[in-house]
Amino acid sequence: MAKQHTPETQQDLNELIKVRRDKMQAFADKGIEPFGRNYSITHHAQDILDNFEALSEKSVRIAGRLTAIRGHGKASFAVLADITGTIQIYFKLDIIGEEQYANFKLLDIGDIIGLEGIVFKTHRGEITVRVTSFTIEAKSLRPLPEKFHGLKDIETRYRQRYLDLIVNPDVKTTFIRRTKIIQAVRRFLDNRHFLEVETPVMSPIAGGANARPFITHHNALDMDMYLRIATELYLKRLVVGGLERVYEIGRIFRNEGVDNRHNPEFTTVETYQAFADYNEVMDMTEALLAQVTKEVLGTTTITYQGVNIDMGSIRRITMIDAVKEATGKDFSTVTTIEEARSLADELKVPYEQHHGIGEIMYQIFDEKVEETLMQPTFVIQYPTAVSPLSKRNKENPDFVDRFELFIYGRELANGFSELNDPIDQKQRFIDQQKQREHGDDEAHMMDEDFITALEYGLPPTGGLGIGIDRLVMLLTDSPSIRDVILFPHMKNKPTE
Repeated sequence: MAKQHTPETQQDLNELIKVRRDKMQAFADKGIEPFGRNYSITHHAQDILDNFEALSEKSVRIAGRLTAIRGHGKASFAVLADITGTIQIYFKLDIIGEEQYANFKLLDIGDIIGLEGIVFKTHRGEITVRVTSFTIEAKSLRPLPEKFHGLKDIETRYRQRYLDLIVNPDVKTTFIRRTKIIQAVRRFLDNRHFLEVETPVMSPIAGGANARPFITHHNALDMDMYLRIATELYLKRLVVGGLERVYEIGRIFRNEGVDNRHNPEFTTVETYQAFADYNEVMDMTEALLAQVTKEVLGTTTITYQGVNIDMGSIRRITMIDAVKEATGKDFSTVTTIEEARSLADELKVPYEQHHGIGEIMYQIFDEKVEETLMQPTFVIQYPTAVSPLSKRNKENPDFVDRFELFIYGRELANGFSELNDPIDQKQRFIDQQKQREHGDDEAHMMDEDFITALEYGLPPTGGLGIGIDRLVMLLTDSPSIRDVILFPHMKNKPTE
């Protein structure tokens, strides 16, 4: 096999680029455009591999990128890669003639070609296309990373995703699967008569979640606006307007930290169903995850980072019971803030002086419990103080009818019976404003127009939000959220 050299220095790279540019010019000198205009194909690589019996000794037209070249004088083998995979191709002087064979010698690994040829099997039994004619469709002016070692540097992979996709086939598989996952989610909701809608990305209020927003400026209106931190409040306005089942799959922007589970720009699906409560939403979520997993992977049992997970079975547990199960601390008997603080102190969980009992319990849950929830678990009955948009529980108004879904110690989904009482909602917004005054810049802003919408009447509604990127992480066994986002944001490279 012709060895693909990785340049050690900038000078080496420049020399390799010069060689490729000289070959590009050689094509041009022959009157051949080194960058094509179009090429009509009849098959992809996998089509030929899957249907060899029907295609044997038949002519096909394929196109793709050369990933390997092996020369043997008057005959040469190469490997062509397309969206479906790779296939061996065979160039022979006696078949394509001296002129085309000379053109073949100007090709490099990384070049994109179109070719017509006959499907056959070599003596070693490898399905191959015997080239009868070919055209250069795009001359690659830069060398690809060394074939056997691939592209390993994480920074380069994320900054130059196009290169990552070229040399790492598993990456291409991940993003193809991502598309299939989103398509499956959409099919599930469409089949349940949800209406897909689009709501504004920019808004005068950052609402629908507790998060720090990105701020931009609208020149024509001469006003600051926020990139959305959730789609929730606009979608609920639509339910007020009579659209009983709506959903949106879209980008969300939160001006927060970056780690393996968080990216400031990410994708969610949010759904809202009139006349449903959070129990019905949990049932739907369980069905959705089971169906999507089965449709994409053929099974509801997955392995994520070495842990076997059953996506078809989700247990339900209250937050009080989850805290007790993981820490031994029972908040069902806590009646004073002093008791709550004492339990947090024992567990070495930090809290703010203005935090109430529910907020302290939530801090303990966040610090000590989440990471223990490896198998799919709905944690239900959240403190009202940390759930400004959820409906209070009928038996205990200190809690709301809300759930979060945790898998592998990570939140995947959030849902609740929506708060449809405009008076209660306004007071919750006021309470959130007080938290902002205490320095919590992630607390919810007041949204007067949303209150006005509620005053016209929001039917009982069940809402759901699922992090698409985290779902894709699970179903592709990807350790980092950046592995499932095509172009994650990166810090500027330091100047030398």
